[in-house]
Amino acid sequence: MGEQVKTMTLKDALEGQEYLVQAIDTDDEELNAFLFSLGCYEGEPITVIAHLKGGCVVSIKDGRYNMDNQLAQAIRI
Repeated sequence: MGEQVKTMTLKDALEGQEYLVQAIDTDDEELNAFLFSLGCYEGEPITVIAHLKGGCVVSIKDGRYNMDNQLAQAIRI
């Protein structure tokens, strides 16, 4: 039997832990382009600084960004 790997999203991430972006699950090209412009794409490190009621604060490269829960769930780590 194959080992099943649970995929995590940014919503599941531990605060202060660095993860690598595995995939971004969205068909929205504008959103993909926006995330790419922030430096958020496959293979890039991302850190959740804080979980908030409506989303989370993340650190990507030299910037900090606030993401809502819907966006946080689209980013697999």
